[in-house]
Amino acid sequence: MRITGGKLGGRLVRCPEGIIRPAMDKMRESIFAIIQEELPGASFLDLFSGSGVIGLEAWSRGAQKIVMVEKDRGKRHILAENAALAEGNAVVHIMPVERYLKFMTEGPFNFIFLDPPFPYRFKAQLLDMAGEPQLLAEGGSVLIHHPKEDKLPEKTTALLQTDRRVYGRSVVRFYKRA
Repeated sequence: MRITGGKLGGRLVRCPEGIIRPAMDKMRESIFAIIQEELPGASFLDLFSGSGVIGLEAWSRGAQKIVMVEKDRGKRHILAENAALAEGNAVVHIMPVERYLKFMTEGPFNFIFLDPPFPYRFKAQLLDMAGEPQLLAEGGSVLIHHPKEDKLPEKTTALLQTDRRVYGRSVVRFYKRA
């Protein structure tokens, strides 16, 4: 896998063993083209990080601080190795995303990217949690990557969908605080 743009553009990122669904290059390029103007100096939370490529892409393109959360302890070594590319501006947490969202103290974030496993059943609940003011900064965005077949709400308690992009059998929805 490679970083598609910014100061780390073209740099390879190691992919950990096990079940992982790396975000497609074209999808990442498209997502970051959409949010690029708001990235410089932003804080970015990458949930269900896997290799950390989404968070690194954000840092490469101007985000100041990135936090990566992954529950699979087997991915810790590779994720930490990849996070080192952000020159000390990345924090890695190995824990369930739901636990991090409940107890985190690092927010609020300008961007929250959710990339749960496709069979994960609690995507709508994650959106509700991510929209909380202690997690999402005023004017911040929540993005969620999910399979096309999933029906997610256009509005949650705190979020309103502002965009929806389809990439093959994947969809990325963009939300802002309602």
